Amino acid sequence: MSLESLVAEIRSRGETELRTIEVARAAEAARITAERDAQIAAIRAEATRLTGADAARERAQRLAAAKLTARKLLYEAQEARLEQALRETRDLLQEYADSTDYPATLKRMYDAATDRLGKQLRVTGRAADAAKLSKVAGKAADPTPLPILGGMVAETTDGNRRLNLSFDELLRLHEDRVRELLS
Repeated sequence: MSLESLVAEIRSRGETELRTIEVARAAEAARITAERDAQIAAIRAEATRLTGADAARERAQRLAAAKLTARKLLYEAQEARLEQALRETRDLLQEYADSTDYPATLKRMYDAATDRLGKQLRVTGRAADAAKLSKVAGKAADPTPLPILGGMVAETTDGNRRLNLSFDELLRLHEDRVRELLS
């Protein structure tokens, strides 16, 4: 074998090995590229799924917050309407306490109090009603004024039993019914 054939042989083997290495490198590059593309696709799919889930959660939270705000506003409006109705009712009761029908109501209240508590009573009302209460209850009328809209508070002389027939108390007792009517 001559030196030239030996060099040609080495060159030929080197070129073959180089082609084999290049083919292996190309195959490895293709595999890495395919793996990278698969990972990118998986990451994008996961990101899309998470984004969709996050968006749905955000929409649900906003919707729930909007519903809560709407309920709160509705409740506040109902409460404002109720307070307005109670103010108007108090005004009407104040007007009624100054009307000509009011002494008859005091008489009926006094009769109801004597039926429930007996004849030995002490009756108190507002300062403006002192003369009316004296006329209705006689000596049972106590001149000590109470800060009420109208009506009376009857108490046994020993102080053990009390019947509050003031407009304030009657309105308070029936406030739930007023709420039902306004709802």
